[in-house]
Amino acid sequence: MAAGQDRAMPHPVLIIAHRGASGERPEHTMLSYQRAIDQGADYIEPDLVPTKDGVLVARHENNIADTTDVATHPEFAARKATKTIDGETMTGWFTEDFTLAELKTLRAKERLPQLRPGNAAFDGQADIPTFDEIIALAKRASAANGRMIGIYPETKHPSYFASIGLPTDARLVAALKAAGWDRADAPVFIQSFEVDNLKRLKAMTSVRLIQLMAATGAPADHAASSYAAMATPAGLRAVAAYAYGIGPDKAMILPAIPGAKPTALIADAHAAGLKVHPWTFRAENIFLSPDYRVPGTPATHGRIEDEIRAFIGYGVDGFFTDYPYKGASARASALAAAAERGKD
Repeated sequence: MAAGQDRAMPHPVLIIAHRGASGERPEHTMLSYQRAIDQGADYIEPDLVPTKDGVLVARHENNIADTTDVATHPEFAARKATKTIDGETMTGWFTEDFTLAELKTLRAKERLPQLRPGNAAFDGQADIPTFDEIIALAKRASAANGRMIGIYPETKHPSYFASIGLPTDARLVAALKAAGWDRADAPVFIQSFEVDNLKRLKAMTSVRLIQLMAATGAPADHAASSYAAMATPAGLRAVAAYAYGIGPDKAMILPAIPGAKPTALIADAHAAGLKVHPWTFRAENIFLSPDYRVPGTPATHGRIEDEIRAFIGYGVDGFFTDYPYKGASARASALAAAAERGKD
């Protein structure tokens, strides 16, 4: 097997379902993950945060004010708090202040109802899933569909959670080991915007690691001066010492200005031996690169498939999308076109 080849997956470009099929169902719910699997996703992505009793659950943030009905539960009114996490002060209800049993009494809701009103029709239909439940879903679906469906967990705010006595790295590794997924060829990637926890994880597991990068700012653990510095050829060589690939904001590859040309990031990452999985491809105008927007409102769906095809043409190895079926369609047409060109 060639170095770096993904034995578990049949395609050269991976479709990573961002929080599940979050363009069509409330994010980080079994509804969303199942929808993504049905639409052809290769991987489903749970962002992981801990409960008070140390159970890993899937929420984009530990503040669950916008993604659950917690505000309607009078028994939890006193849990409302203001906290500073990674330099950002926020008010709401936080997973680390609830036991798993308490969280399971809540119901998920759509985070962006103004942009995705159709998703709000599913409010109240799903609870907060645990990481173990998501692993079990991926295994059941793999057996039922006759194809491997992987998981792509993100460790959220690892330094913050360690600082309050709820470190997540060992819990994540233990769950993967229990699932039999502790090999470099397991259908798993672990991702983080921080650096030091990925370095720790490298010593704890053989699972492939992905260094996430934002278009601005720096890792919250202050392990690097900026994401921009990490994205230079020298920075990428340093990342390659502990990571299998990078997950950059797609604006780091195609700047978010009309008429932009792609940067050298993909070529530089590949030269360092890193795979490239950019985020996040969403259909709504507000999220698309400027050249792929269409007339209408911020919620109007633009030319997402054209955008994905362009990035596949640039050489990405996978991509995160809220709309896996559109990603699957774009990938199929891009690969068919490439195969046709190869006949010439």
